[in-house]
Amino acid sequence: MTLKDFLNNGDVFAKNSGARIVEIREGYARAEMTVTKEHLNAGGVCQGGALFTLADLVFAAISNSRGKLTFGLENTITFLHSAFVGDQLTAEATETLNHHKIPYCEIKVKNQHGDLVCSMTGIAYRKEIPTELDGLE
Repeated sequence: MTLKDFLNNGDVFAKNSGARIVEIREGYARAEMTVTKEHLNAGGVCQGGALFTLADLVFAAISNSRGKLTFGLENTITFLHSAFVGDQLTAEATETLNHHKIPYCEIKVKNQHGDLVCSMTGIAYRKEIPTELDGLE
């Protein structure tokens, strides 16, 4: 099983939210999600938790892209633009610092028009335990 399969099938919450990993390379990952009516808050826009779920999934992918079991320690997310039903969201994560224990990543979520919907930073903890998966994709 690849890391992509492991996350797309094993992260049940993200899967039920419609978020899915579409690309993983060492130090880079991309995920997608289409906003549905189930993602809306009382104000009629995409709920922050849905956006965080997408960003967190791609953070998990990039954090684990180095072959060692890695868990998130801290995230900071800033919501910049509303997302609406039908919006196609893409989350891209880049590894700003590939530290052997505490990697630091930046995640950008954009809609189909290229508008920056939210920005997140993430710090993770990398253990000395191999993921034992058959590659990234």
